[in-house]
Amino acid sequence: MSTCMLALLLLSVLIMITTQAPQAAADFYKDAEITWGDQRAKILNAGRDLTLSLDQASGSGFQSKNEYLFGRFDMQLKLVPGNSAGTVTTFYLSSQGAGHDEIDFEFLGNSSGSPYTIHTNVFAQGKGNKEQQFQLWFDPTSSFHTYSIVWNPQRIIFLVDNNPIRVFNNQESIGVPFPKSQHMRVYASLWNADDWATQGGRVKTDWTKAPFTAYYRNFNIKGCPKSSTGSTSCGSSTASSNNEGWRTHELDAAGRNRLRWVQSKHMVYNYCSDKQRFANAVPAECKRSRFL
Repeated sequence: MSTCMLALLLLSVLIMITTQAPQAAADFYKDAEITWGDQRAKILNAGRDLTLSLDQASGSGFQSKNEYLFGRFDMQLKLVPGNSAGTVTTFYLSSQGAGHDEIDFEFLGNSSGSPYTIHTNVFAQGKGNKEQQFQLWFDPTSSFHTYSIVWNPQRIIFLVDNNPIRVFNNQESIGVPFPKSQHMRVYASLWNADDWATQGGRVKTDWTKAPFTAYYRNFNIKGCPKSSTGSTSCGSSTASSNNEGWRTHELDAAGRNRLRWVQSKHMVYNYCSDKQRFANAVPAECKRSRFL
């Protein structure tokens, strides 16, 4: 068996393990609140599941009840099936106001038979423009998969079924802003963006297929919530392997190998490689690391 085939087999086993492993019980009634969309957003099965729908009149969305400064944020999603062109399903962190911070997972729909695009971005002090996009190695509409954001003072890690797809390191030492001082909520939404989402806006939403529905479950947060006094409540500073490993989470050798595989095989856009956009000089962080 070739080295490449063996690596793919091991990755498949890891995906099966992480997607089938039992998840901690989640309660959308306790941890989230529906913020828009009227009856298009629904909490089901005693708080274990949540659905968002989109029709021609409106999309829908929800947010976490708490705000957080650092943590690990996991969500299982099953995306809009069939012809999802023009739709955007999201799972992201964001603060509010001018100079906001944001960490994005956006899932850009496509015509039937064409792959979804995962759009990732990081904003710090109101500045983003750090997009990377990927196409998945599985069908994200046929079953639930876990999407995770690890955010600590050293780095941000984006994971799919516990496989890293992107790492954005804290490089404030060379003048690159990093989100580290603003509390953020978790947000999720399903909305229409057919002016840009699918093939640059060339493919529009087919409203005869509406309503479009995305499915969420196993909303799990391990992090530092904002207290009633406005400070951050994070308990002991000693990290435990079960609950607080996110505090110092970094990739080991196996994680770096999986990251390289994803970025070499499934990345379809990297802002660091966009010479037309950054004709004069690439962003400073792009000179430091290939895997951002």
